Amino acid sequence: MDDIMRPATEWELKSMMTALMERAIPVEIMGAGSKRGVGRPVAAPVAMTTAGIRGISLYEPSELVMAARAGTPLTQIEVELASRGQMLPFEPIDLGSALGAGAGVQTIGAVFAANLSGARRISNGAARDHLIGLRGVNGRGEIFKSGGRVMKNVTGYDVARGLSGSWGTLAVFSEVTFKVLPLPDDVVTLVYPDLTDDLAVELMSLSLTQPYEVSGTVHLSQALAGRLRHKGLASAGRPLTAIRLENFTRSITYRKQKLREVLVAYGAPMELELESSLEFWSEVRKLSFLPPNGTHLWRISTTPSEAAALVAAVRRHMAVEAFYDWSGGLVWLETPASADAGSADIRRAVASHGGHATLIRADQPVRQSVDVFQPLAPAVDRITRGIKQAFDPLGLLNPGRMYATM
Repeated sequence: MDDIMRPATEWELKSMMTALMERAIPVEIMGAGSKRGVGRPVAAPVAMTTAGIRGISLYEPSELVMAARAGTPLTQIEVELASRGQMLPFEPIDLGSALGAGAGVQTIGAVFAANLSGARRISNGAARDHLIGLRGVNGRGEIFKSGGRVMKNVTGYDVARGLSGSWGTLAVFSEVTFKVLPLPDDVVTLVYPDLTDDLAVELMSLSLTQPYEVSGTVHLSQALAGRLRHKGLASAGRPLTAIRLENFTRSITYRKQKLREVLVAYGAPMELELESSLEFWSEVRKLSFLPPNGTHLWRISTTPSEAAALVAAVRRHMAVEAFYDWSGGLVWLETPASADAGSADIRRAVASHGGHATLIRADQPVRQSVDVFQPLAPAVDRITRGIKQAFDPLGLLNPGRMYATM
């Protein structure tokens, strides 16, 4: 698609959306475009990128608040935060490597539009939990504002958080305001080798019940661990289960020893110190071990206690490689290429064990022929259509991306 609209300001965005609305022209909405391959193919003759609406518009380090225009590169946000010893609390994942678009190109608006949260979600919450303000333009061509610069309890409908995860189907973001947190002084990772999926989930879940402030729990199959660029771990040739501890060095030393004692039944872990830990968790965040390699990629949210059984149910029908995050609450499944990406078997397993599944990577014909996002229950479908009608009554924004009839 060569016809791409490139607004540089919010008012230019409004003008363009008004013109599209008046002519009832559907439009594909994107940031830098690194996630264009997620979802159903968008049925629109034109595209619009917010990548030109960029810049940090507010930063108050003492108040732990930042505001940035939607097209601001995430890397710029993180460099600025790191210079003040701060970070994004929810550790957003980067789908660029997994989708073949390259890492490090996504925008801050797209992070919130897709509600992308990484391993630290188990301790700090999701991306939407830290979004406190939003400006944008809806499908009516209207500029709207939700929230502000102070975190507070919300009565009624929280529009900003409600729009997070809507994948550009309800509004085009122009500015986001969000909370930030201090960077930890030190990081240590305990890595347990050779655990089966069920034991790994058991260990990860147990670690989170302890009062030792675990901030990341992941498990990689042997094949996926072998793809790590971290030489010390890739060469081990085993499945790996990692537990992350952060904060002050003195605190970590105590908590690490106590946690090792609690988890002694699972074997003796390897220990990754600061630099080695940062290298490993950077790979986890970028999903660099799940590159496009002729396979399909699913993202499945479920109850941790059901995660291993769900993966085992899918394995009865096809060969898969699994990466468990959030102690098993999130499973990334790499499946063989097929006409339906294994959709029927995965949906059946999810129906049996609970949760929802999203097809993240597949060729366009596959994404056009199957449900990419989890099918909605009738009651949820009615609510979703009502919200779509309120924000985008003509159905112009990313039509068909999440669901074929919306």
